[in-house]
Amino acid sequence: MKKNKKLHTLVECALMIAIATVLSNLKFGQLPQGGAISLELIPLVLVSNRHGTKWGLGTCFLHGLLQLMFGFSNVLYCKTLVSQIGCILLDYLVACTVLGLAAIIGNAFSRFKDNRFVAAFSGTLAVCVLRFCCYFISGIWLWGGWAPEGTPVWIYSLTYNGSFMLVDTVVTLVAVMLLVGTAPRLFEKQ
Repeated sequence: MKKNKKLHTLVECALMIAIATVLSNLKFGQLPQGGAISLELIPLVLVSNRHGTKWGLGTCFLHGLLQLMFGFSNVLYCKTLVSQIGCILLDYLVACTVLGLAAIIGNAFSRFKDNRFVAAFSGTLAVCVLRFCCYFISGIWLWGGWAPEGTPVWIYSLTYNGSFMLVDTVVTLVAVMLLVGTAPRLFEKQ
C-alpha cells in the first residue's frame, strides 16, 4: 500500500510539472528582457500543499531544471561564468525551488489560526515574495546594465520585476483561494 502511495505521489508531481510547463508557455504580458505573467505557479504551490515540503521542493527544483533547459539561451546573455552561474541559480533553480516551501511556511502561519485558507494564502504569498527576491537580486546583480541611464539599478530591478511578479502573485493567490474554497480536498495532505 505504501509503495502505491509513493507511486501515486510521484505521478501526480510529474503531472504538475507538465501542467506548470504548459502554463509557463501561456504568457500574458511578456516583458522585453524576460518575465511574464502566467499561471505556472499554481500547480507548483498545489504540490507543496498536498504533499509537503520534501515533495514540493523536489518537484519545484525539477521544474526549475526544465525551465532552465528551455530558457538556456537567456543564460548566455551573461558575459562571465560567475554571472552565468548566478543566472542559473537566481533566475531558474532557486526562484523555482522556493515555491516548494509553500506548505511549511503556510503551516507555520496557520498555527495562529488553524485554517486551511490562512495556510494556503500565507504560504503562497510568502513563496511568491521569495521568488520576487530572487529576481530582484538577479536584476541588480546580473541585469542592471539594462537600467535606463540615470535610473538606480535597484529601482530598475524593483519596478521591472515587480511589474510582472505583483500580478503573478495576485493571480496565483486568487486561483489558490478559489481552489481551497471549491476543491478543499486538493489541499488535504496525501
